[in-house]
Amino acid sequence: MSLSDTFRTHVEFRPRKFLLEHPVEDLQGGGTWGLEKGQFVLTVLPRECQYYYMTAKYLENQNITIIVNRTDSSVIAYSSGSTIRKAIYRSGLGATLISGFTEKQIRSQKFNLPSPPNVNQDNIPWPMGDKIVNNSCPSNCNRTALENAINSLFNETNREIPIRTHAVIVVYDGKIIGEKYASGFSRKSKLLSMSLAKSITGTLMGILVQKKGFNIDEPAPVPEWNSTSDPRHNITTRNLLQHASGLYWTETEDENSTLLRMLFIEGDMGHYAASLPLTNEPGSVWEYSTGNTMILSRIIRQQLGDKNYYSFPYEKLFYKIGMNSFILEVDASGTFVGSSFFWGTARDWARYGLLYYNRGVFNNERILSEDWIDQSIASSDGYGGGRYGFQFYLNKPATDNTTVVRFPSVPTDAYYAAGDDGQDVFIIPSEKLVIVRLGATLTEDNDWGDDAFLGAVINSCK
Repeated sequence: MSLSDTFRTHVEFRPRKFLLEHPVEDLQGGGTWGLEKGQFVLTVLPRECQYYYMTAKYLENQNITIIVNRTDSSVIAYSSGSTIRKAIYRSGLGATLISGFTEKQIRSQKFNLPSPPNVNQDNIPWPMGDKIVNNSCPSNCNRTALENAINSLFNETNREIPIRTHAVIVVYDGKIIGEKYASGFSRKSKLLSMSLAKSITGTLMGILVQKKGFNIDEPAPVPEWNSTSDPRHNITTRNLLQHASGLYWTETEDENSTLLRMLFIEGDMGHYAASLPLTNEPGSVWEYSTGNTMILSRIIRQQLGDKNYYSFPYEKLFYKIGMNSFILEVDASGTFVGSSFFWGTARDWARYGLLYYNRGVFNNERILSEDWIDQSIASSDGYGGGRYGFQFYLNKPATDNTTVVRFPSVPTDAYYAAGDDGQDVFIIPSEKLVIVRLGATLTEDNDWGDDAFLGAVINSCK
């Protein structure tokens, strides 16, 4: 199936943002995937699935048939004259769009997923658990100002462009001092990561380096580039981490999008991304690429082997820091969609931020080396204007203008994981803050009032 054919015949679906912008051109597979996630991962009502993960505005105007089968945990979607698309849900793995592999092949896959710790986190103090012993503000914090800042993200002042905040958590010096959820969501709700997942994949690569001695400065071990005569052979894992691979990529949402083809058509996402041609010398040009991160996820799988790959994130990261509800989705080939499709609670993401705030130590155990953290948040000239590290954004001044930072109200030591539609985890060491905001903001630049909010929170804790 070509991407142009997909756009011509599947005009109704994808997660909401693209359909709001392009109501007549879309990927049906994305809608199947979106409803599948909402029905079986979030377990919310179809109307809410449509609102948050597809589109309420246009859905009722399209001749779309959606069939939810709870017997085999699947969703089918189609419209008149279009190809039927199907996604299946598997416990512990979330939703997988059937593409590139048959349903029988996908359902026959075996995964060595470890069981979550047999504990009740409600009875375990934060941060390993969810029991909040004391959430009072320290003496230097203004509770009223903090609550006003948090509440501002839930007050929709522009009905035409709602920001749709789902969850906010403010952690000061390791302690939750502010937390709020939108109606229908709670601290137990697992929410979609979008590109927050990229930072997790970067962390997993750091643990691989730490545990296995993997060298990120050697040519990346990618089968498609094995030949020394292949110009892609010189791409290093560091290049992939910094989005400087030089591979052709279009991080857009149009008919020529390699992003949409990879996420909604290709069954083996990492293979597809690795098969693209080189357009720039490795290490010479920064270009944000979801494909780079999928190649990283596939490298981790190939280095560990399937026997260890599926348990690795849980045993070496998540369960060690209390992220016990986390779900990593896989593509049809069985590789974690480490660029985009992870699910976790807001508190899971706060724990992840705390791991970095505490310089790789959690619950008195070193999980990630300080050297890796330093590399992850180091500014590299030319890479994202000097404002991108290893799968993390930096609040550094741009290399071409020393006065410009992404968030003027925030110190320049801040760094953050970010995902589409306004998923953000901020680590601000100098202010002792970790801040999580999750939502479904559909503005062009994902602006949910982030700088003003961050500045207000910082000022409330002075």
